[in-house]
Amino acid sequence: MFSQLLCRQITGTPIAMTQKLSTIENKPVAPALLPIEAVARSLGVADEALIPYGKHMAKIDIDCIDADKPQGKLVLVSSITPTPLGEGKTVTTIGLSQGINRLGVRCVACIRQPSLGPVFGVKGGAAGGGASQVLPMEKLNLHLTGDIHAISSAHNLAAAALDARLYHEQRLGEDFGPQTGMERLSIDPHRILWPRVLDHNDRALRQITVGVGGGSHGVERADRVEITAASELMAILALAEGLQDMRRRIGRIILAYSTSGQPITADDLGVAGAMTALMKDSIHPTLMQTSEQTPVLIHAGPFANIAHGNSSVLADRLGLQLADCVVTEAGFGSDMGMEKFFNIKYRQSGIAPSCVVLVATLRSLKANSGDFDIKPGQSLPAEIADSNIPLLAKGCANLKWHIDNAASYGLPVVVAINHFPTDSEEELAFLQDFALSAGAQACELSHAFATGGAGTEQLARCVLAACDNPNTPKLPYSNDMSLEAKLNRLAERYGAKEVLLSPLARQQLADITEQGFGHLPLCVAKTPLSISADPAKKNVPRDFTLPITSCAVSAGAGFVRVYAGNIMTMPGLGSLPAYHHIDIDDEGHIYGLS
Repeated sequence: MFSQLLCRQITGTPIAMTQKLSTIENKPVAPALLPIEAVARSLGVADEALIPYGKHMAKIDIDCIDADKPQGKLVLVSSITPTPLGEGKTVTTIGLSQGINRLGVRCVACIRQPSLGPVFGVKGGAAGGGASQVLPMEKLNLHLTGDIHAISSAHNLAAAALDARLYHEQRLGEDFGPQTGMERLSIDPHRILWPRVLDHNDRALRQITVGVGGGSHGVERADRVEITAASELMAILALAEGLQDMRRRIGRIILAYSTSGQPITADDLGVAGAMTALMKDSIHPTLMQTSEQTPVLIHAGPFANIAHGNSSVLADRLGLQLADCVVTEAGFGSDMGMEKFFNIKYRQSGIAPSCVVLVATLRSLKANSGDFDIKPGQSLPAEIADSNIPLLAKGCANLKWHIDNAASYGLPVVVAINHFPTDSEEELAFLQDFALSAGAQACELSHAFATGGAGTEQLARCVLAACDNPNTPKLPYSNDMSLEAKLNRLAERYGAKEVLLSPLARQQLADITEQGFGHLPLCVAKTPLSISADPAKKNVPRDFTLPITSCAVSAGAGFVRVYAGNIMTMPGLGSLPAYHHIDIDDEGHIYGLS
């Protein structure tokens, strides 16, 4: 097991695991990067299996995946309920992978591709930070190898095809079949389910009208635009086992219903093949490296509040084959991305984590106390900035809930305290004692931002020890339960006293079941800022009502989407977006990304 792995010699090209960010004249200097071919060779990947995108990025052909090869252990990183202060899941994920490598255990990180929405909105980039980040970070945060753009193009092709078919069928009437040689689909313009997508925050597009004026402009109807990460195509990319599986899944997507109530799929529309062609290269995960040259696989997209929110099955399979340990990150808190990892990704793939790492900070726990309404960008209240054990103890209830939630899946839990220079030693000691008493197998400080892998070695030891106790995950509901029963089970775990289905949602669940999709798991879309569906309910809300506004089936991805509360699938820009700080210097270098 891992106790033996710690002692054995790793063969192959060594990974430089001790290089750190240095400074010249108080300006950060990035470490030297290996050519991407060298990073691949360190994992035993031949040059022939690489699809290069410049000097420091390459896709790895999924034909390299061999299910018969020995598999490593998977570590799943999640967090407490997120706050605008940030918890540091990505920096912990990257730093932990570097720390595990420093201990002599070959490790790969698997993360998701950032969306341009938060990059230019409020959050900034998603490459980690300090001495624990993916480099070149501007490549990761801006376009990468084009997967999100490919998904946007494929998705919008289907949307255009729907409106074109609707227009021509209405224009030609009974002559449509004889003139085209195709059967009429009789698309109901009021039951088109497939919106357009865009990889930017743009609230003005949440509700739109297309085909304005009718006639040659098309059929006028209400529509909407969602962010690309919410597309079913993104979930399909994350869950597909290969190119042909992706093609089959795309073909099953229900795009609309006919006037007689029959589902119209991408195969029915004849667009699934072209959509797959646009996404063909996106099936291959992208290889990059960290600031300590630890390999990183990037695949699929973010947003576990409105989407699947996990990296891809293919990236996990590739990493588990190439390394002894894979560290991957699930979006937002354990009630969001982690829950979807188990109930969707694990159910479909069988890939099980060996342990869960929950990330917390002193200030985010105090913010979770519920005593403050903290907005992005505002100054920290003095009570949060200063040492305050009573306030911390109040916020620790949220940590206890997430420890219990993660442990309920039957896996050991390690708490990682993302350390800040201003943290109080008294508060840190209190938090470590609390986490252990709350059921965590271990609780360690992470200095990933400041010192990279050297600052996560003890955390890495605790994580490897936790991985030495194999367990099979326990799922909260079975496939044969009704959709409503599955929803009630999840709501009960959240702490709700009841589920309030809107009349529309109740009818939609009945229709989805009647169509033969009642066996599918749920993908709950809700606010990430609370365990409930109300962002104002902080800490550990109890006995609340979980309002369900609507439901829909993602027949290609293989789950049922359930929308709880006032959840938006297209974010908006704030009053001072992050793009104000992004520019290029006289030499063409990008600055302002974080």
